[in-house]
Amino acid sequence: MLPTAADLGLGVVPWAPLGGGVLTGKYTTADLATPGSDAPAGTRRDHAKANGTLTTRGLAIADAVFGVARQLGATPAQVALAWTLRHPSVVSSLIGARTPEQLQQNTSALDITFDESHLDTLHTASDIDLGFPHEFLKQPMVRRVTTGHTTVRPRALRTR
Repeated sequence: MLPTAADLGLGVVPWAPLGGGVLTGKYTTADLATPGSDAPAGTRRDHAKANGTLTTRGLAIADAVFGVARQLGATPAQVALAWTLRHPSVVSSLIGARTPEQLQQNTSALDITFDESHLDTLHTASDIDLGFPHEFLKQPMVRRVTTGHTTVRPRALRTR
């Protein structure tokens, strides 16, 4: 098994783990239709649109986060932060709380416990489509031709 970044003494501090507010429920599909600006003086919504977090895909991931939050009796922000902090390479997270209430609520993410169904929901919603050539290379005929009919057990792509 290959060492993780944490095994090597390295760590990641994610920037914007709440997706610029998308994972908190701050935005809806109506916000996608609103013209935005990538100017520094733009609104937070403009910034979320410009940096690619306020998208149809981002809102679909947010829906999964909301569903898990309802099941756990937590806020979407707590679920998103707890999910981020579960990754073994993450050593801390930049939460960007603007009020003492947000800070208190966000630090409560440390109390969140997921079960397998919660993690499956979150991972399925956020899986990245690797596209070509990855999808092509997974096809049975292509695998047989490129590997000389040998069998290779693929490693799991997600970390729990």
